Amino acid sequence: MNNQQNKVKTNINWYPGHMLKTKKQIIEDIKLIDVVIEILDARIPISSRNPDMQKIIANKKRIVILNKSDLAEEKETNRWVEYYRKNGIKAIIADSNLGKGIKETLKQIENIMEEDMQKAASKGRIKKNIRVMILGIPNVGKSSFINRLCNKKTTIVGNRPGVTKQKQWVRIANNIELLDTPGVLWPKFEDEKVALNLSYTGSIKDEVLQTVEIAFNLLAYLYNNYKSNLIERYKLTEDDIETIKSDDENEEVYNLMNLIGKKRGAIVSGGNVDEEKTASIILNDFRSGKLGKITLEKVYEK
Repeated sequence: MNNQQNKVKTNINWYPGHMLKTKKQIIEDIKLIDVVIEILDARIPISSRNPDMQKIIANKKRIVILNKSDLAEEKETNRWVEYYRKNGIKAIIADSNLGKGIKETLKQIENIMEEDMQKAASKGRIKKNIRVMILGIPNVGKSSFINRLCNKKTTIVGNRPGVTKQKQWVRIANNIELLDTPGVLWPKFEDEKVALNLSYTGSIKDEVLQTVEIAFNLLAYLYNNYKSNLIERYKLTEDDIETIKSDDENEEVYNLMNLIGKKRGAIVSGGNVDEEKTASIILNDFRSGKLGKITLEKVYEK
């Protein structure tokens, strides 16, 4: 059950034209940027990093935001912060819904640019603005983070030289201007596990997924790594655990999925379990944090 990527082969068509257009625009915009803020999902810091973007922002000053920290294991998130520190990148633990990490982000932008600002001042550019770009894949909490970062004092700065008329800069502090970008995924998964992790967290829309298979894979991982969370959420008894046991791992997970469906009343005519409804229950419980704090990617896996 550890090899969750082997449970199902996803067939996902999710790279529409607007994502390609967005990528091209980011490549053009990055020339104007001083600091890149990359927002990751604290539950999947590996899978939520867009590999295409890593090449594009390689030479830029960078801050990593581990967002949705309220849904991840605290000890694992702290390990990721330390991992990035050792690699020379500042990582900030954030919960955009509560505003956690916002003040620290603004402070870190100034810290990371302090030397450059001093050099600019020595050349007479006292009023130099720091230009920031925020990157993040869909459903990583980027919009909520930006709203918190901007707050009610936000002012539209307007168009800048060398920038298309459609582009607007937002002032988020005295000398810090923000250029937002739409969430963008990448056209090909090299690792099936990445596709599954993005599916679990909702970064890929459910409309293009086989939700029963996705929920099955997630349940297999949770059953092996977070069994106590499942027991608590679905009120599983020792007898329940005994009844689902099987020599076949897949069958055991399938039995568990059916049991959850019955306990949650996901029943169709004839007394059979509604697999689609059960799958939605499991995925929604995970995404909303009702299954507890769960981290799907650990530092040692990196």
